[in-house]
Amino acid sequence: MYIDLTQTFTDSMPVYPGDEQSHLTHVNFFESDKYNNYKIISGMHVGTHIDGPMHLTNSPLFLSDINLDSFIGKGCLIDVAGQKKIRWDESYNQIIQEGFIVLIYTGHSRHFGSPEYLKDYPDMDPAFAEKLIDLKVKMVGIDTLSPDFAPHEIHKMLLSNHILIAENLTNLEKLININSFEVIALPLKVKADSGPARIIARVLS
Repeated sequence: MYIDLTQTFTDSMPVYPGDEQSHLTHVNFFESDKYNNYKIISGMHVGTHIDGPMHLTNSPLFLSDINLDSFIGKGCLIDVAGQKKIRWDESYNQIIQEGFIVLIYTGHSRHFGSPEYLKDYPDMDPAFAEKLIDLKVKMVGIDTLSPDFAPHEIHKMLLSNHILIAENLTNLEKLININSFEVIALPLKVKADSGPARIIARVLS
């Protein structure tokens, strides 16, 4: 079984405050042109996407340079729904293993598309990020706009330690009672700091 964790890209997607608005435009129509075609105008941080290390560090690596192994791996879910600050709990030591892709369920994705989604989202405590670094996870995914607020110290901590960040996930609640799953988080092969991604979970048991 597969669970789609990706927000559908539509016209006028929510963007990070201050970023240019995205657009998805139907530019050719079958009735008049005998074919359909769409045009996307978008930054790299719109909808479900993956932040690469170049985004907020001085890394020379484009997203297209990163080994495919970094985007696929055993996953685990951390349920922090209802918490305003994402803090470390010792029980997570039994859930997270080295090389895992860690998905953080906050429940905030229910506000996607509304003004509330762009503010007041839960953010990660630095001690939580430090534990993820110690555990050498591959990637952190979250169902919010970001794991932190400006000046984005959590981003810098994770990215400088080769931990990718997936943002604007959805459907994470469907993984709450799943014991074992693999995450496949393949971004667009783009020579940029970050890029849109189709992210899914493959249920193993």
